Amino acid sequence: MSAARRILFAIPNTVSSVLQQIGNYALFISQAFSSIRECGAFRESIFRQMVRIGVESLPVVMLASAFSGVVVTIQTAYQLENVILSSNAVGAVVVPTLMLEMAALIPGLIMASRVGASIAAEIGTMRVTEQIDALEAMGMNSVGYLVLPRILAGAVMFPSIYVAAVFVSVAAGGFAGEFLGYLPFEAFIRGARTYFLPFDAFYGMTKMLAFGFLITSIACWKGFTASGGADGVGRATTSAVVLSCVNILIADYVLAALLL
Repeated sequence: MSAARRILFAIPNTVSSVLQQIGNYALFISQAFSSIRECGAFRESIFRQMVRIGVESLPVVMLASAFSGVVVTIQTAYQLENVILSSNAVGAVVVPTLMLEMAALIPGLIMASRVGASIAAEIGTMRVTEQIDALEAMGMNSVGYLVLPRILAGAVMFPSIYVAAVFVSVAAGGFAGEFLGYLPFEAFIRGARTYFLPFDAFYGMTKMLAFGFLITSIACWKGFTASGGADGVGRATTSAVVLSCVNILIADYVLAALLL
């Protein structure tokens, strides 16, 4: 059989496998949210996950956001250097770019690596060491107990991280523009304020809310379905990070097409 025929015959199996995985993921999430009325009992776990997902991720996210602001400012100033525009134009271009895209996408990808890997490895280890089986033997809803607090914590902390990332990236971009001699900081902020649209902030927070849900839910799902000992946990963790990054990019496009 030729290579082309083998590929042709493999397509239906691939499509079927993808659809099956999507169905399993949807069932998993519906099972988790069926315990939403019990979230009060998980209050302590939710706050603990908020610290782990949001507060502990701030240093690396702020560092990446600061460099994003600096790089976007330098590149924009370079592109507008020979264009007859006021110095306000740099801030008018840089700040919407940061708010609409860079302050959401880059932290989202970083959080997919840090948070997604951590959640998948933690729950995957609990699965292969039969700790989840022990919870279910005691009559607990293991999916609700382990998954729901992480998803709710992500839904709260990801938009909060976006707000911090915007402030850091804008401040870093403005100071970099003045320090490198491209434009005064006041002109940068003046341009940003002149062309600021509240919808830009709403759009960025909506994106981060979607990213938070995707990252935490995919990581929980992959960890929950891990098998095969330490090797299986490693595969689940890698798969969680890759799937989270791919789905973030897809969600980024879908939200842009729908909201912009």
